[in-house]
Order: sequence, then structure tokens, then C-alpha cells
Amino acid sequence: MPPSRHLPPDHPQRLPMTQELHARPFPPLSAPGQAIQLAFKPLDDRIRDTSAHRDHLERLVAFHRAPRPDRDSAHYYGEVGRLRIKWERHTEYVSYTLFEEGAGEPFSLSLDRLAPPEWLADAPGALLSAIRIHIEPVESEEAAEAALIDRWQHLFTLESLAAAHLGEGQATAVGDFRIDADGFTRFVVLAGPRAGSRRLGRIVQRLIEVENYRMLSMLALPVARRLSEKLGEIEAELTTLIGGFSTETHDDQATLGRLTRLSAAIEALSAESAFRFAASNAYAALVDQRIEVLREARAADRQLLSEFMARRFKPAMRTWQATERRLADVTGRAARGVALLSARVNVAVERQNQDLLESMNRRAEAQLRLQRTVEGLSVVAISYYAVGLTAYLLKPLAKSAGIDEATMIAVVAVPVILVVQGFLRRIRREMEHD
Repeated sequence: MPPSRHLPPDHPQRLPMTQELHARPFPPLSAPGQAIQLAFKPLDDRIRDTSAHRDHLERLVAFHRAPRPDRDSAHYYGEVGRLRIKWERHTEYVSYTLFEEGAGEPFSLSLDRLAPPEWLADAPGALLSAIRIHIEPVESEEAAEAALIDRWQHLFTLESLAAAHLGEGQATAVGDFRIDADGFTRFVVLAGPRAGSRRLGRIVQRLIEVENYRMLSMLALPVARRLSEKLGEIEAELTTLIGGFSTETHDDQATLGRLTRLSAAIEALSAESAFRFAASNAYAALVDQRIEVLREARAADRQLLSEFMARRFKPAMRTWQATERRLADVTGRAARGVALLSARVNVAVERQNQDLLESMNRRAEAQLRLQRTVEGLSVVAISYYAVGLTAYLLKPLAKSAGIDEATMIAVVAVPVILVVQGFLRRIRREMEHD
């Protein structure tokens, strides 16, 4: 059936997100063979300058005279004779993997086959992991265990040696997760007759991912150790500050300032470590998931990969997770302390405001009494001058009417005083109304 020509326009991310599902296929591998992987990570958390990594890849491709990669792609796969080169750009690191099929001495694949020394020296970022994997065919699980005991365990540190049959006996993996004298972490994969090329490729890829994700997740450990020292100092100061809340001579304002600065320092630690802790927890979950899908079974009574992780990796994981919880606890304690002290300061401020209002009320009452006193004196003073002025004006009329001056003043004084008093009260009412 031909595809429809009338579909609506695609979402801009439809094709990229679909391609992402198929972007990193497992390389098909056959035994015997070898693989080398190098992973480079910037010293900060994320890859920001993708052009530097892209230019570095193009130099490698030019060295091998392989097809040029797509500038916008986050992965590359190329073949040069018996060699296959795989490049991947992840959020935090970039990996280069070199595959070679055919028999050879264990771990004999040289980095010179991957690139010249100057190319390695110019790699953007620091080396996060370097992994060698030797792949060899075996006839059965019993043959794999015999080879493990007779040949391979002597190449590893017995204390750390982990081995397991994988995928219901399709292959056996051996490794100790240590860095050898050449700077590599080494694994041996013994492929049984039922291990097809794609199944073998998935096993090798998952072993590489277990090591890479283990390294990435453990980047939280030094962060946790550094934070633990700072948290110890912060917790001691926080305990002292909160313990002083109950003292009567406690200066709430000064303590609130110190507690606010302490909260700011805690938030700075949270911001500094939030990405690393979240990323490491995600990587640790990926380590568990990758080991789970390998479907381990015990080989030659050696510890499983999962048992090795439980003994060596999980304690480190619990360390940074405990520090993360401790940081969250300190953040909560500081927030509660600020809230409690803020409430105390607010109560004190409200009490001060109440006292101030009462004082203002007392002053207003005193001013009112003084105003009334002044108003009474003003009535007397104004009335005195008004009576005198009125008497002066009415003096000629008083003589013609036969009224003496004293009587006239007595008659005029009362209404003048009442008029002055009424006038002053009217002025006061108008001022109070305004």
C-alpha cells in the first residue's frame, strides 16, 4: 500500500526523535576479536563546545581515510579494512570505540591502530575511562570455566575478580574493574557457540556501558566528601543558632541575619551539587539495569558482576545519597529556623508598633487637652479685646441713652464672649473635619 500523500505537517521533533531510537545500534561482533574504548569528559558537567569534539572526530576519520561524518549527528560508525570505528557524543562524555575481528594475543590491539599519539594528546576533555575487551570463542560453559581458571584469572586481581555466564550461557565475562599498568580496565568475553554476532555485540556494549556509567556515577563521591566537610561546619553553627532561641538575652535581629546568610550558603551548596547528584543517581540506575539485562549466572564459584557492585560500588553510592539527604535535611532545618525566628521578630515588631501607637494616643490626648486649654484662653483674650472694641464703638450711644460705661460693658461682654466662643468652635470643627 503506497504511503499517504495527504498527511498533515510533521512536528519538528518527530523525525529526530524517531531516529534517536535507532541512533546507537549494537555493533555485530564475532569471536575471536578485540575492542578498545576511550571516553573523554570535560571537567565541568556538560559538553558545551560540540564543535571541538566534532573537529577531533574529523581528524580521526581523515587519518583512517573513512567517510566524513554528518556535522549534526551525535554518532558515527565507519569501517576501515578489518577495523571498525564507532563514535558517540553523550550529554557528559564522548566515546571512541575500535573493533577488530580475528585472532591475536590478548589485549594486543594497539592505540596506534586507532589514532596517532598527537591525536590522543589533543583530545578535548579528560580521559574518563579506557577499556580493553578480548573476545575468544569457547565450546561450552564448562570450557569457559576451565579457561577462566587455567588462563584468565591470572591476568586479574583475584580479590576483585568477577565472572559470570551471561544470557543463559551464551557467553562468559571476566573482569576486575581495575586499571592496569597501561591505564586500561580489561574484560575477557568467552563466546559460546550460541552467541550470535548481534548478541555478542550487545554483551560487549553493555559491559562497556557498565564501566562508563559506573565511572560517571562515582563522580558524585568527591562532591559528597567535599560537601560533608562544609555541612559539618554548617550543622554546628546551625545547632548553636537554633539552640540560642530559648535564651532571654537572645538578639533575634542579629541571629536572623546570621541564619539568613547560613541559608544562602546552604542553597549555594545545593545548587553546586544538584546536577551531579541527580546525574549520578541516574547513572547508578543504568548500571543496575545493564547488569540485569545481562542475565548473570555464577561461573567457577566467582562473584557475579552484581555482587561486585553490591560490595564495592553500592557503598560509594550510599555515601553520596546520604550526603544528598543530609543536605536536604540541613536545608529544611535552616528554613524552619528562619521561619521560627521571622515569626518571633514579627511578634516583637508588632509589640513595638503597639507600644508606639499607645504612646501616640497618649500624646494625642495630651495635645487635645492642651488645645482645649489654649482654646479657652483664646476665648478670654479675644473676648477681652472684642468687648473693649465694642465698648469704644457704643460709648457715644451709651451717653445719649444715659447708660454709664461700666453697665454698657457688662451688657456687651456676655454676647461678645458667646460669639467668640462659637466662632472658635466652628473653626475647630472645620479643621477636624478636614
